[in-house]
Amino acid sequence: MGIEPERIEMFNMGASDAPLFAAACNEMTERAKNLGPNPLKKEKVKP
Repeated sequence: MGIEPERIEMFNMGASDAPLFAAACNEMTERAKNLGPNPLKKEKVKP
């Protein structure tokens, strides 16, 4: 599809794994910030 594999990851955790869920969210947020804007997202054109 043309998207970097670093942008997609699957996590398997139970409903009681709140700390693990929070850590996964933080990891993916940092990764997204480091990768920069999504190359597949079209820029909005101002009217």
